[in-house]
Amino acid sequence: MYLSLRDRPARAPEGSPAGDRATKAARRTRVSSVVITLGVVSMLTDISSESVAAVLPLYLTTALGLSTLAYGFVDGLMQGASALVRIAGGWAADRGDHPKWVAVIGYGLSAVTRGVLLVASSFAAVTAIVAVDRIGKGIRTAPRDAMITASSDPRTLGRSFGVHRTLDTIGAALGPLLAFVVLWAIPDGYQTVFVISFGAAVIGLAALVLLVPDLRPRRAAWLTQHRTREARKLPKCKGCTCDIPGLEPAGRPFSWSFLTEPGLRRIFLMAGILALLTVGDGFIYLSLQARDGFATQWFPLLYVGTNVAYMSLAIPVGRLADRVGRARVFVWGHAALVIAYVCAGVATASAVTTVAALLLLGLFYAATDGVLAALVGRRAAPNARASAIGTAQTVVAVARMASSALFGLLWYTVGRGPAILTVAVLLACAVPVAWYVVRGLDAPTPDEAAPALVDAGEGR
Repeated sequence: MYLSLRDRPARAPEGSPAGDRATKAARRTRVSSVVITLGVVSMLTDISSESVAAVLPLYLTTALGLSTLAYGFVDGLMQGASALVRIAGGWAADRGDHPKWVAVIGYGLSAVTRGVLLVASSFAAVTAIVAVDRIGKGIRTAPRDAMITASSDPRTLGRSFGVHRTLDTIGAALGPLLAFVVLWAIPDGYQTVFVISFGAAVIGLAALVLLVPDLRPRRAAWLTQHRTREARKLPKCKGCTCDIPGLEPAGRPFSWSFLTEPGLRRIFLMAGILALLTVGDGFIYLSLQARDGFATQWFPLLYVGTNVAYMSLAIPVGRLADRVGRARVFVWGHAALVIAYVCAGVATASAVTTVAALLLLGLFYAATDGVLAALVGRRAAPNARASAIGTAQTVVAVARMASSALFGLLWYTVGRGPAILTVAVLLACAVPVAWYVVRGLDAPTPDEAAPALVDAGEGR
C-alpha cells in the first residue's frame, strides 16, 4: 500500500507499452505509507522534544534557580548521550529482525520522560530525565531508518528519506513556536508546555504501535532471494521450504562482519573526515550575531530559519540524490557548508549574508542527513542494515562533538573570523578528498532494478 505525493495519472490498459510506462512513472511518484507514518511519528516526537528544549534553559535557571553551569552540563548531555547507544539500537534491530519494536522502546523511553518531567524539581532529576530521553533517541534512530529503507523502492530511497526528514523538521520548527505561544499567553506556563509535550509524545508512540507494520527486513530478503531462483534461471534449492505456508525463514543471522564491506568502510571514513570539519550551528549563529545587527535582533529565529530551509529542500534534494548519486550529493553538499562558513566569517555584515547562511545550512542538512542514511541503507546487507546506519550516525556525531570542542578552542585562540575562515578552507580541501574516497559507490546495485524487498503492507 502506497500513498502518492501527487494525483495519480489515468491508467492505460495493463500490458500495453503506454500502460507499462504509466505504471513505472506512477511507481516513481509514490512513497510508502510506512514512510509517511514514520514521518508523522517523528513530527509529533519532535514537537514534544523541541518544545521542551526551547524552554529548558529558562526553566532550569529561573523556575528551578540553577546556574548556567548546570544548564551547560545538561546541554552537553543532550548533544552527546544519544550517540553512545545508536549502534546498540541498530544491533538489537538486526539481531532480532524486529526493528519496529526496538524503535517502540526508544520512543517509549522518551514519552515516559515527558511525564516524569512534570514532577521533576531538582538538578539530579532533570539530568536523569534528559539522559534517558537522549538514550531513547539513540535507540530508535537506526531501527527507524532501517524500516524506511526496507519499505521503500531502492531507486527512490533518497526521496523517501527526504519526505521523512521534511515531516520531522516540521515538528522541529513547530515545537519551539508552540512553546513560545504558551509562555506568551501564560507567563511561567512551563507545566503547560510539559503537558502538551507529553501528549504529543504519547500520540506519536501510539501511531507507531498501531499503524506501522512489523517489518522484518532479513526475512523479506531471504524469501525474495529464494523465491526468485527459478525466475533467475537457477535451480530450486534442494529441500527448500520457503513456500510452505506459515513458515517464517529467518535468513542469515546478524554478524559484525557485514560492516567490514569495503564500500561501507569507505562511507564511514568519508563521513568521519567531513564531520571533523563540521562545527555546531550555534557557532555560526554566534558569529553572525557578533557582526550583524539583523542577526542580533532576530537571533531566536535563526534556528527556525535553518529548519524552514531544510524542510523546503529535503524532498527536492532527496530526489536529486536518487538521480545523480547519493554519495555525490552527500559529499558536495558540504560545499554549501563551506559557503555558509564564508558568509559567517567575512567582515562585511548584512541581512543578505545572514539569510544566505541560513539557506545554505538548510541545504547542507538536506544533502547530508537523510542522504547518508539512504546511502548506507542501500550498501548494507539487510542482515546488518540498522547496525550500519547506526554506525555511520555514531561516527558523524562523535566527530562533530570533537570538532565543536576543537573549534571552540580555535575561536578563543585566534578570534571569530580567522577561526571560521580556517575551517572553511580546510573543509574546501577535504571535499574533493572525500569524493575520491567514495568514487564508484553510486553505481547501481541489483536491487535497484527491482521493487523494494518489503512491501508497505507486509508483516501486519
